[in-house]
Amino acid sequence: MNSKHIALISAELGIAARQAENTMNLLAEGSTVPFISRYRKEVTGSLDEVQIGRIEDLQKRYKEVDERRAFIIKTITDQEKMTPELQEKLENTWALTELEDIYLPYKPKRKTRATVAIEKGLEPLAKLLFEQQETAPQTVAEQYLNEQVASTDEALKGARDIMAEWINENAELRDKLRKLFTHTSVLTSKVIEGKEEEGNKYKDYFDFSEELNAIPSHRVLAILRGEAEGFLYGTITPVEEEAIEIIQKQFVTGNNASSEQVNKAIADSYKRLLRPSLENEFRAVAKERADAEAIEVFAENLRQLLLAAPLGPKAVIAIDPGYRTGCKIVALDNQGNMLDHDVIFPLEKNYKRDDAEALLKRWAQQYDSSAIAVGNGTAGRETEEFVKKIDFGKKINVFMVNESGASVYSASEVAREEFPDYDVTVRGAVSIGRRLIDPLAELVKIDPKAIGVGQYQHDVNQSSLKQSLDRVVVSCVNNVGVNLNTASKHLLAYVSGLGPSLADNIVKYRKENGAFSNRLQLKKVTRLGDKAFEQCAGFLRIENGDNPLDNSAVHPERYKLIQEMASKQQCSVQDLMSKEELRKKINPKEYVSEEVGLLTLEDILKELDKPSRDPRDEIAIFEYAEGIKTMEDLKVGMTLPGVVTNITNFGAFVDVGVKQDGLVHISHLSNKFISNPNEAVKLNQKVMVTVLEVDPSRKRISLSMKDNEAPAASGGQRRERKEGKPGGKPSAAPLNDFQAKLMELKKKFN
Repeated sequence: MNSKHIALISAELGIAARQAENTMNLLAEGSTVPFISRYRKEVTGSLDEVQIGRIEDLQKRYKEVDERRAFIIKTITDQEKMTPELQEKLENTWALTELEDIYLPYKPKRKTRATVAIEKGLEPLAKLLFEQQETAPQTVAEQYLNEQVASTDEALKGARDIMAEWINENAELRDKLRKLFTHTSVLTSKVIEGKEEEGNKYKDYFDFSEELNAIPSHRVLAILRGEAEGFLYGTITPVEEEAIEIIQKQFVTGNNASSEQVNKAIADSYKRLLRPSLENEFRAVAKERADAEAIEVFAENLRQLLLAAPLGPKAVIAIDPGYRTGCKIVALDNQGNMLDHDVIFPLEKNYKRDDAEALLKRWAQQYDSSAIAVGNGTAGRETEEFVKKIDFGKKINVFMVNESGASVYSASEVAREEFPDYDVTVRGAVSIGRRLIDPLAELVKIDPKAIGVGQYQHDVNQSSLKQSLDRVVVSCVNNVGVNLNTASKHLLAYVSGLGPSLADNIVKYRKENGAFSNRLQLKKVTRLGDKAFEQCAGFLRIENGDNPLDNSAVHPERYKLIQEMASKQQCSVQDLMSKEELRKKINPKEYVSEEVGLLTLEDILKELDKPSRDPRDEIAIFEYAEGIKTMEDLKVGMTLPGVVTNITNFGAFVDVGVKQDGLVHISHLSNKFISNPNEAVKLNQKVMVTVLEVDPSRKRISLSMKDNEAPAASGGQRRERKEGKPGGKPSAAPLNDFQAKLMELKKKFN
């Protein structure tokens, strides 16, 4: 274990060196982030998943620095230019940019203007001028004329080229300019001439500038995308005069004709070498920062989506709506297995509408369905309205389900493997129904980028995005826990310590041997050894198994401890789990040992209190406002219910029941100032919004959640309910000063 890495990581994260070292040791042993954060709290000092993930990332970064440092040291040593001072400087540098600055003078070069001038014998002249003692450069330059240098002007120009490269390669100067770029750079973008009409969607950036250290990530990514598509060109620079002044202070030591040559070299070095180099560096830094922010937004959205409230194991009828080709319907049992499928035409005003109603009624009775899931795509609202009017003879709740990514699943290899004999329309309907029963179990089968909750997800670093999103999926799956006997191999693959191969082996074992009756049987699964068992066992659940603890998050390594607790209370483990009065008699301090601390014991007691508890919220029924189905139905001033469908750095998108989601700008998410939309809303949250503006031509809806921005019109009511209480119909009562406020908002947004 590298002691320098430990010190650096502990300092950067503000944790004890022992915490960093112990965590790094666990990771090196093959322990996963969920396992470490949940079952090794005493070892890490209760570090959470985010902190452990950061330790993993930083360790990787410092290893990369070590590898680059070793290469640089070898290269300079092979050149026989290494000195003790240079060696020490390289050994004590942990930033890649600083390493590269130190290496720059020794880096093998392609032919440059400076190398050409050196080949012509002009390096001594450059050194003489750089000392700034010579008062007659033209006269001195005559001494360097030869077959390759025809005039004194050519000699002086070559000398300036050499000086410009020296200036560019000076690590101290680059550090100073890097600070100037950091604190004062401005990102500017202009439209490419002749591209104004074609690139109209980037109109906001046709003549744009903003300080680099203040610009939001979404604007950086928008400008970079505009550049990539050929509509914009951007620059990242500080004030040129300030940069030149910094260089002059370091290199101009006199006030004579040689100093004038140095000044010319400085101007050339900055414009031709330093500025482009640092601009590229800061462009990369800005992109990296913007990527990180966008990925963080995407990851948080994905987490909220995966942890959305499940309906639970109940039989469901799922409907994938459509007009011309009809609605595809499937009946699913309480585990999501398909029982039947068909096509209905409920939106046609003829006998087919009656046939659709009759079929849904028959299925509801035949398959004992307790809920109906309707996809929220085209014709979703009309289909929902049709279903809600049917008298099923029993209570059947109707849910609108976000179908983003369902088409991706239906055409995927996963779907073809699950339903080889059915087409994409049937698979899509199945996905909609399963999302209602258990969103997490179904969404893990889809590439997270296809779920539709990101921000510029195709523009960010794809490797970083995948790593971050995979971590989120792993975290969510292990946080909820997985039913060992019903989970698909796709869900099992995300369980700590497993992966696709072992997940597949578990499913094969189930098929060949029947359901697992206890966790220890996992060791009979092909290639599932002791380490994999240690990592996965606590996250897998067995209902009605041999041991009640197998249906909890208690790790098997602590079963003996719990049996001791039960024995001391003179009861069974089952009694201990079911009777609160017995658990209250337990003094956790009595069971503290070298291996088990109070943190673990408190977790165990919480789990015994509510074994296999699901951390997700209870599902709630939501209803859109009646009569609101298209953008044309929306009127400025309306207050109506909606569902948050996506969150970005600049606001939240809300579905109010029309095809196009509306945007609640961050300035309209709350009455108080917020810097992050997640402070005000969460994905899938039910909210009340007021319509600020409707622009059908641009397919844009502006909304507000501010209570005092647009008071609720008469009849606007919250439409979330647990027991199906109807809400009122929104009205479009005008506000006296609304137009004035709207104009003010437009100016602010623009």
